[in-house]
Amino acid sequence: MKTPREILLAQHRAAGPKLDAIRHDVVSTLNNQETKSPVSESIFVSSFLDCSKKMWDELVLPSRRIWSGLAAVWLLIIVVNVSQRDHSPVGKVASAPVLISAREQQRLMNELFADRTLPVEAEPPKTFSPKPHTQTFQTFAT
Repeated sequence: MKTPREILLAQHRAAGPKLDAIRHDVVSTLNNQETKSPVSESIFVSSFLDCSKKMWDELVLPSRRIWSGLAAVWLLIIVVNVSQRDHSPVGKVASAPVLISAREQQRLMNELFADRTLPVEAEPPKTFSPKPHTQTFQTFAT
């Protein structure tokens, strides 16, 4: 007795060469260079990669010594910065800021800027009264 699979395969065996011919036509059409249209996403990725390679070739490769020197200087700066940190717990406690409440700060500021001297008596302002000008003209005799 035949299985259902064998029955179906026997019925469709004649369609195999026709399907292969159709598949061959479709694949040859897709492989044709004239009908290929690039996907916009692949264009973006390829242009980005090309741009980064171009920048690498033009900016980094010609001046490798300069870039390596800058990297060495930055490493030196980082090493000096890390070595200058104070790792002792006493230094951290001593340098902790003293927190004072706002009222206490205001009271201290008032004490600092309080004027403790008695005000000096100011002289009364002097009034300027213009005096009349004389209208006398001197005549010169010749």
